[in-house]
Amino acid sequence: MSLSRPAGAAADASTAARRPGTGRAVTGLVLVALAALIPLLGPSAALHGTGEAAAPGTGGTALLRGTLFAALSVPLGELFVLRLARRLPGAPPERPRSWAPFANAVGFAAALALAAVVAAGGLVPHRLGQIDVGGLYGTRDGRQALLEVNAFLVAALCARSRRPAAQVWPLAAVVVAEALRAHPASEQSPLTGSVLTLVHLTCAALWAGGLLHALRTVRRWRGDAAGAALLGRYARVAAALLAALTATGVFSALRRMPAATVLDQLTATAYGRALLAKVLLVAVAAALALWARIRLGRAADPLTACVPARAELAVLGAVVAVSGLLTALPLPIRWS
Repeated sequence: MSLSRPAGAAADASTAARRPGTGRAVTGLVLVALAALIPLLGPSAALHGTGEAAAPGTGGTALLRGTLFAALSVPLGELFVLRLARRLPGAPPERPRSWAPFANAVGFAAALALAAVVAAGGLVPHRLGQIDVGGLYGTRDGRQALLEVNAFLVAALCARSRRPAAQVWPLAAVVVAEALRAHPASEQSPLTGSVLTLVHLTCAALWAGGLLHALRTVRRWRGDAAGAALLGRYARVAAALLAALTATGVFSALRRMPAATVLDQLTATAYGRALLAKVLLVAVAAALALWARIRLGRAADPLTACVPARAELAVLGAVVAVSGLLTALPLPIRWS
């Protein structure tokens, strides 16, 4: 006697099994598309009525910078959570498939495109003749752009090697290059600004990228009690990351917008408007993180914390997109 199910029943079961994965993929693509609209459409909205002017191609540059930040967050967050999981007693041996090789490849492409912008004099090139590759070696911005391109390439090779943890060093080089790029030598106290940006960018990458990999790991463990323990460990570190992120963000804002002018510039300048949007998004992400932490400690099923955590991850994606926009907008002109 055959024990096989009817073909129709098997097809229905297969379709039902595929639906959650398909739905998550479609939702992810929609969220990525919406996040991409922030740097593309954000410049015109932020600049409206301010009397400021942005360089041509600001939207494209902002999109590339946001893509670079996202590509940096994924492997750093993955390494961070893998370290937490290794120290977790009784954790299942299964791990989700690494996204680091793909993320580093995307970062390499974004860094290469941004280097082309630098080689074209800060403008988006429309033909190869506008790109002066040799000129990259003669300027500070050019050398930093080349450093990021090479660092992402090395990180991609490390991610596919037998020692993927080695990618932390080229990724750290990208963070340092971004911190230096954000504060040119002509700025007042550039070293202080670079240190603030270094800490800020590192904390942001670990928070967003770490949450992504923590949720992927919990899903891979299929309801094992170790999943709740991993989320708890991540949440404790994330609280410290949020505190450092907030402190460095406030100090960085006050360096560019003196305390007496902050309220005016938050609504009257493009940079201030984008910064205000970022602050509000971070506040929403922090509230969702708190909600997840409460569920983790008090709910009958601690893994229900994944629901607000997924919403938190979506908001953090928007924060990354707005951060890319901030780097492309004109800076406030008043200094203390």
